[in-house]
Amino acid sequence: MSMDRPDRLAAALTERGLDALLVTDLVNVRWLTGFSGSNGLAVVGPGEQRLFLTDFRYLTQSAEQLDAGWERTIAPEILQAAAVAVGVPAPGTDGSVRVGFDDADLSVKDHGTLASHVADGVELVPAGGMIERLRSVKDAGELDKIRAATRLADAALTEVLTRGLAGRTEREVALDLEFTMRRAGAEEASFPSIIASGTHSALPHASPRDVEIPVGTLVTIDWGARLDGYASDCTRTYATGELDPRDREIYDLVLEAQETSLAAVRAGAGGREVDAVARSIITAAGHGEHFGHGLGHGVGAEVHEGPRLSQRSDAVLEVGQVVTVEPGVYVPGAVGVRIEDLAVVTEDGAEVLTSLPKDLQVIQ
Repeated sequence: MSMDRPDRLAAALTERGLDALLVTDLVNVRWLTGFSGSNGLAVVGPGEQRLFLTDFRYLTQSAEQLDAGWERTIAPEILQAAAVAVGVPAPGTDGSVRVGFDDADLSVKDHGTLASHVADGVELVPAGGMIERLRSVKDAGELDKIRAATRLADAALTEVLTRGLAGRTEREVALDLEFTMRRAGAEEASFPSIIASGTHSALPHASPRDVEIPVGTLVTIDWGARLDGYASDCTRTYATGELDPRDREIYDLVLEAQETSLAAVRAGAGGREVDAVARSIITAAGHGEHFGHGLGHGVGAEVHEGPRLSQRSDAVLEVGQVVTVEPGVYVPGAVGVRIEDLAVVTEDGAEVLTSLPKDLQVIQ
């Protein structure tokens, strides 16, 4: 499954002039080693060094989950044990060792512990983001897992919608959706589901309320499933009856922006460039101030990861990346609409993973 990942990381270490990388973020540890427990750490060197450390609680689980090629150490204090391991210079070196660490994950306290245990001559080098850059391009197995998570999430919402929206509370629909995904095999929801109706839909990250969804309004549903370690993410907005013409106009605007920007996704396109496609359409319609978030983000082992599609993004899309395309218009105190697809970047476009229709559906 992930047999070549340590080798890819080792090559990146050589390019950075590092003798080893200390991997502490548990998402990165799982991606690199296969271990899914709550306490683990990996050390990778540019040669054959592949050391995994955990504590006694995971003696059996780590033996079952670790990919081939990893030397396993069980230690009560795994950070200290790792510090000792990376402080041993390889034969033939001058005794100096440059060890990278994930400065985005390692706390100040843990960095102090690490620094106090490494041998003299060891330089600790901030190296956050190395694995995340590798993770952004998915291999075939990862893409299959994201496809499966998306299929599960789509099927779950399809079932929930058969039970209607109007007259149910937002919280009731959210719980129903999460339970339906879990019953179908999901490990968990990718994130707390957003169910937002009426004026509440003008909050991009609204929390479901114990408030009944009325007839004749829009309902935004943003949801996803985590399956076998990988997430999905999608948004649809539904009507619960005849709409105010203003609401229908905003829906049609967001749909146009979403479909047009989705068509701009392809290898070589810039994250800022794709964002600008949707933003220009929404701005031209007079709602630029009502689209305040980025167009999209990467999805994989985490539901929010690189690359970013936004006004500040410097990303250039690559084949095998998975991104959301999710423009929205949010008019405070009135209405909000978001439409989101999950897509794999290809050489000449995008493979859309989300299967649910985007023309406005009426669910009562």
